[in-house]
Amino acid sequence: MPAPRFIASDNTSGICPEALDYLLQANACDDLAYGDDAWTQRAVEGLRQLFDCDCEVFFVFNGTAANSLALAAMGQSYHSVICHELAHIETDECGAPEFFSNGAKLLTASGANGKLTPEGIERLMARRDDIHFPRPKVVSVTQATEVGTVYSREELLALRSVADKYELRLHMDGARFANACAALDASPAELTWQAGVDVLCFSGTKNGLAMGEVVIFFNRELAEDFGYRCKQAGQLASKMRFIAAPWLGLLETGAWRRNAEHANAMARYLAAGLDGLPGAELLFPPQANSVFVRFPPPLLAYLRELGWTFYTFIGASGVRFVCAWNTTPELLDSLLADIRLALDAGLSETST
Repeated sequence: MPAPRFIASDNTSGICPEALDYLLQANACDDLAYGDDAWTQRAVEGLRQLFDCDCEVFFVFNGTAANSLALAAMGQSYHSVICHELAHIETDECGAPEFFSNGAKLLTASGANGKLTPEGIERLMARRDDIHFPRPKVVSVTQATEVGTVYSREELLALRSVADKYELRLHMDGARFANACAALDASPAELTWQAGVDVLCFSGTKNGLAMGEVVIFFNRELAEDFGYRCKQAGQLASKMRFIAAPWLGLLETGAWRRNAEHANAMARYLAAGLDGLPGAELLFPPQANSVFVRFPPPLLAYLRELGWTFYTFIGASGVRFVCAWNTTPELLDSLLADIRLALDAGLSETST
């Protein structure tokens, strides 16, 4: 069996050198626990500088906790959250947002290229407004989206406008937020609080860390007692510096942006190599670090036999390839070469 060749997710990548260097520095001496250490304080201030905002900052272990606890803080159990039908909080978090909010319902809307639209929100708001229906309180967007597209600043402002119309709060699942900033050549502030985002869940794991996400409250009132939520949910790290220090490595060296720019560039490189190949159909614009393409099923089976890893959750023959901070052109050239060999061998829809 060939050794696996990883292109399924940026979760499969290792720790980037800058994050690892700061982690080792934090390990060189003892420090205070539960976030009272110097590393955590520096990381919090670093994030405030990055966003040019006196925001409230909390570190948690993973994205599911970040999104779920943030949404729980933004509404009550009888409220609902409007999101896209492909949003991660709807499809991939095992009901955690409902669990941590004690029952707040997710209301989903469709939208081209994985994006929620003002019209989609309007349709949901017009559905019902009686006391028997969970009252909408939050709009949640994923940046970059689950299909690798990004919300422009103008699109975010349009969503904020309709949210204001109905007194809704705006949450951003920023699992690949760094990639969105790089793709749009925008600052973190421009794509968050300056566009009306109340709370951001900013991922480090997909940007070169081993673990650790940040929940950032630009609307500071929503952060009331959030530390207690984290503790109750098992998300308060006793040795917090080992989550915070790698974040500081991303922030102080600029690696958070470089890692995203590289991953995005590799996705564009792969998309360009796939474009025009017979039997390959790009499903969505490759705007961040993900490439979605449709292949004949026999070709997918062939690639798996060669050890390539990928997901097929957009239809049976829709494939997702994700590039990371350490993806190389050589790896992608090897993938493209194997795809061309398979196509030359006639692996079509009817092949055996």
